[in-house]
Amino acid sequence: MSTAQPEPRRIRVSAAVIRDDAGRLLVVRKAGTTAFMQPGGKPEPGETPAETLSRELEEEIGVRIDAGDLHPLGRFTAAAANEPGFLVVADVFEASLGSQRPRVGAEIAELRWIGTVDAGGVDVAPLAREYFLPAPDTASRPQPGSPRHGDAPSAASRSSR
Repeated sequence: MSTAQPEPRRIRVSAAVIRDDAGRLLVVRKAGTTAFMQPGGKPEPGETPAETLSRELEEEIGVRIDAGDLHPLGRFTAAAANEPGFLVVADVFEASLGSQRPRVGAEIAELRWIGTVDAGGVDVAPLAREYFLPAPDTASRPQPGSPRHGDAPSAASRSSR
């Protein structure tokens, strides 16, 4: 007799990979939670993933980045940090702040820049921990189609977004 586990529910989000000059990743902690995660959030009806992230970055950390200036990295799947039994499916984009400085906004309680060394003492969400630490210029950067990459779109589908 098989005791099949129920399929985890999925939460769709858009998330940003934002690095400082030292290669550290910008992470935020939402009010009432303990895990630090990449800035971003859930789409509103009719939004593309890039439009969602552009809006969320302005709301959460007070920076304006046009949806067209976001560089798609792919779609990544990981356990949801704050919702047990859920998976987060994230359309992830690399973003550059230019001269803008992020600040706490919307439902954000705290923001930090973390590197691999800093992450040891910080509760980091699975998506950021599994895929975006350490810095992406190392050999461990996730590649589309790799076993841990989840349901990443093909290069053809990524370019058509």
